[in-house]
Amino acid sequence: MSLIDWLIVIIPVCIVMYAGWNIRKYMTGVADYMVGGRVCRRYVLTTANMANALGLITLAAYIEVHYKTGFALAFWSSLTLPISVMISLSGYCLYRFRETRALSIGQFFEMRYNRSLRIFACFLRSIAEMMANIIMPAIAARFFIAYLDLPRTVSIFGFAFPTFMIITAITLTLAISLIYWGGTLSIVVTDTIQGLMCFPLIVIFVFFTLIKFSWPTEIVQVMADRAAGESFLSPYDISGLRDFNLFMLFVTFFGMFLHTASGVTGGSNCAISAHEGKMGSILGAWRGAFTTIFYVVIAIGIITIMNHKNFAGEAKIIRTNISQSIANELIPDTKERAEFMAKIKAIPASNHTIGKDKPLSQTQNLDTVYYQTAQKMFGTDGEGSSKAQQYKTIFNQLMLPMAMRQMLPTGLAGLFCLMIVVFIISTDDSRIYSASATLVQDCIVPFFKNETLTPERHVALIRWISIGVGVFFFFGSYFMAQIDYINMFVSIMYGMWMGGCGPMIVFGFYSRFGTAAGAWASLVAGMLINMSGIIFQRTWATHIYPMLESNGWVDIVGNFLSTVSKPLNPYVVWEMNRMKFPINSYEVYFIAMFTSLVLYIVVSLLTYKEPFNLDRMLHRGKYAIEGEKKIHMEWSFKNVFSKLIGITPEYTRSDRIIARSVFTYSFIYKFAIAFVLVAVWNIFSPWPLEWWGHYFLITQLIIPGIAATLTCVWFTAGSSRDLVLLYRALKNRVANPLDNGMVDGHVALSDKAEFAKLDESKKDTDKQ
Repeated sequence: MSLIDWLIVIIPVCIVMYAGWNIRKYMTGVADYMVGGRVCRRYVLTTANMANALGLITLAAYIEVHYKTGFALAFWSSLTLPISVMISLSGYCLYRFRETRALSIGQFFEMRYNRSLRIFACFLRSIAEMMANIIMPAIAARFFIAYLDLPRTVSIFGFAFPTFMIITAITLTLAISLIYWGGTLSIVVTDTIQGLMCFPLIVIFVFFTLIKFSWPTEIVQVMADRAAGESFLSPYDISGLRDFNLFMLFVTFFGMFLHTASGVTGGSNCAISAHEGKMGSILGAWRGAFTTIFYVVIAIGIITIMNHKNFAGEAKIIRTNISQSIANELIPDTKERAEFMAKIKAIPASNHTIGKDKPLSQTQNLDTVYYQTAQKMFGTDGEGSSKAQQYKTIFNQLMLPMAMRQMLPTGLAGLFCLMIVVFIISTDDSRIYSASATLVQDCIVPFFKNETLTPERHVALIRWISIGVGVFFFFGSYFMAQIDYINMFVSIMYGMWMGGCGPMIVFGFYSRFGTAAGAWASLVAGMLINMSGIIFQRTWATHIYPMLESNGWVDIVGNFLSTVSKPLNPYVVWEMNRMKFPINSYEVYFIAMFTSLVLYIVVSLLTYKEPFNLDRMLHRGKYAIEGEKKIHMEWSFKNVFSKLIGITPEYTRSDRIIARSVFTYSFIYKFAIAFVLVAVWNIFSPWPLEWWGHYFLITQLIIPGIAATLTCVWFTAGSSRDLVLLYRALKNRVANPLDNGMVDGHVALSDKAEFAKLDESKKDTDKQ
């Protein structure tokens, strides 16, 4: 990059870090560090969450999925928006979590179940979260090495240090510094500033991609050039897709209802009120249209440049550079690496002509020859198969930096690098803080008595544990070999927690019959099923398959798996594979979720003794806190629509407009018109691929592009105002020293004295 590009990156990052350092002077207690003092308003919440969601790992995962599946699957995945909007409008789970006033999900567990479950569940969550995110620094390091064309080692004072480790150390240091200075306060403020930076940058890259590539003569041609059953355009011709298919979407939809609150941290509870938090969630659903279009245009650009004949020379350079970067990492011997690269360079640029040559497929495409060359190099034994799988995995990841490096001119190269740095900081600090805060708040704090845990000591614990988690990420990212797609890796690792926690959270909020025994059964079952899947996946190529092969069991096990999965073909196909465990991560994850749901209900009903006091936990009725009392609206014919979309008397006029606008966009346009009407039309008169090309141009780019432009202006103004209000509120608030996440007798310590008075008052009233 040029000097201009470097200045574009460095100056905004310095501004972000200064804001994170400066906010520390407003910290007056544990609640400030943990939940931002509960003074955040809707636009700050929405923009901060957008920056948190726009991660490099998310973008890389999106590219992996759509490079393999195109956009036909996006037609069916569009159902995600109305489901998520309905969840947001209803305040499902998150509204009740805010009502508990818990500083963490673990505090809620102790209030709802018991202390031992809190400690075990949150320890499991932290471990699962750390393992799922351990590849983040590695992805960041590989990205910068590839994008900036950095050497593998850097000499400092005569000592050679791996560039990989230096970049990892820098990115983790930036993230941990923000956590150290102000915890959730620093994260929310800096994420909001980073989100404000991202708004115009996303719009810029949308226009650049659409100008560089021709939609009808390049993009649509590439999308249409796919084998039967693997269409990139027609959603009715995708039965041949594996891994990322309709079953994956079903698992996603199922998980949305179970896991709305499974990933909440202190930052999820920092809204100034439950209603304001709900509005932030609703705006977040609208924001999704803005963030998704950025992923879409980047994916379109990469798919086109890698597969269209007009860019064959550039694609050859990209693939060669990717292979060189991987060889430097996986092949330590200089001579062997040179031999491998000689074979890679000997592969000619693609001469594939769309419409003349055989359409591309998942097994036979322009990348296949590179995978085959790597497989021959590494061999077919256990270790060789594992290396070949790593090559394929890293190849897919490096497509993003190598392609963008090839495409972008001066200025835009710096802006894209800035976006990636912003993505990395905003996701790294949130993930590290989530794991460390959970470990302290829910695995260490319960062992203390309030008198021995001062606010200063409490915050210091989180800071030191955050540093420890950062060190774990630093070394773990270097030694952890990723052998699957990012989404698959994260799904099964985080599934140790997510596989069994959903029922205990959902029924904990909404049922009076759920018991601690049911929660234990659910959590342990989900954990064991996913752990088994992890073990099988990571040892399949090196140990399990060779063991089956040496004992002559490959056909026996293969026939069994094939028979079991046959009723769900072609969406679930368990076939023997030397390199990869036949059951993918989404399938393991679903088995865990379904099993845990059944166990929670059955065990809870068997061990149920008396109804749980939900009103007390949710601060409702006589337990309502002054300033947060809810006004309930009765059902009537006139307000049935308002009730259905979650509108209550708390809503102002502008709140109602926002809620109805989001509902109209999501359900009237996105669901009823762009999905249901189109689906019915194709039942009676199937569209040609050309029509699907027009459809995706309108629904994936033009309309979201208009919405993104409006959102950029709207959210920038709202976030700037709410950020000013946040600073004012922090100056004027008075911290409660008992608001530290401790629980006594299913009641938060900060509420115990007040609730005792209310219960005594109720007893006196009953006597009279």
